[in-house]
Amino acid sequence: MAAWHPVCLSRGARPALASPVLPRRRARALHATVIQPATAIPKIIGVGPPPEPPIPASAKYDDRFARKRKQLELLQQGQSTRPNPARPASALQRRFWRDVSVQETADGLQILLDARPVRTAAKNVLTVPREKAQLAAAIALEWDLLVSSQQALKQHYIPLTSLTNRALEIEVADEQGNGKARDDLIRNILRYLDTDTLLCWAPETNIHDPAEKDRSGGLRNKQMQVAQPIISFLAQHVWPGVDIKPILGTDSIIPEKQPQMTTEVIRGWISGLPAWELAGLERGVLASKSVLIAARLLVQWSSAFSDIQNAIAGQPTFGIDEAAEASSVEVRWQTGMWGEVEDTHDVEREDLRRQLGSVILLVHST
Repeated sequence: MAAWHPVCLSRGARPALASPVLPRRRARALHATVIQPATAIPKIIGVGPPPEPPIPASAKYDDRFARKRKQLELLQQGQSTRPNPARPASALQRRFWRDVSVQETADGLQILLDARPVRTAAKNVLTVPREKAQLAAAIALEWDLLVSSQQALKQHYIPLTSLTNRALEIEVADEQGNGKARDDLIRNILRYLDTDTLLCWAPETNIHDPAEKDRSGGLRNKQMQVAQPIISFLAQHVWPGVDIKPILGTDSIIPEKQPQMTTEVIRGWISGLPAWELAGLERGVLASKSVLIAARLLVQWSSAFSDIQNAIAGQPTFGIDEAAEASSVEVRWQTGMWGEVEDTHDVEREDLRRQLGSVILLVHST
């Protein structure tokens, strides 16, 4: 029976029972690991001189100048290791020609290395039509800038020679009745139509767009402003009545294919191009990732479309600058907001202009 709590009771108060005192239980460990005391490590005393004080980060312009200076040293080092024509280490490091010239023959214009003509990969003489004198002069300049025979084995040293060789290969295949080469080329070109750069418009709303936009609107409006004149020109002069639709919707990133009739009309137009124009179209599509931009550039400069050129006389010319701008709208938009990566965006921009310029040189005739 519980004991009474030894406190005084006030008048009218009921006595309270005290809580029973229970014995405490020992804490029971849930693991079996033996507890070990910590081991004190003696104080470590450093040996040698104290470390150098931290160096503050250099300014932005100092870093840039240092990087440029290092790039200049690497460039000078690379130039010093180039083969010296006066002291060739091997036959490939020696330039076996002294002068480069263009000679007119009965078949056309040939590029001579001293007295030897430049040949194609099939060991045929590289012959340029007489009306393409500017192309022949540019090819001769490529070979005149080479310092060794080894450089002639790399296509990026002689891009116009490689492009001309491509046109001659298509021409020879057509003469031999080999339609497979042309069909394969057309099929590869039409693959870019379903993902054409000119028709890939950004969604109307983007969470990454800045809060304050300029008066020209967003990226989609800019892409539409650049694309609409090119689409209207092609639908009026090149492919009359063709319905060219944007690939991406206002709120979708999944591309949609062009109507079947549009694809067939463009396929038939490409199939009827001469060999030189077909090679130029291929280079333009690979450079711009757009069939429409390459077709617009081809129609502007190729002599095969002189009737269209006469019809649009007096209108603004569609040249290298316009084609490069149309194929890089999104890149310029992004670099305008976030900045340009040095030695990347500027190099890609100039390389794009170089490739589009080679298309004009290939198809243009005087």
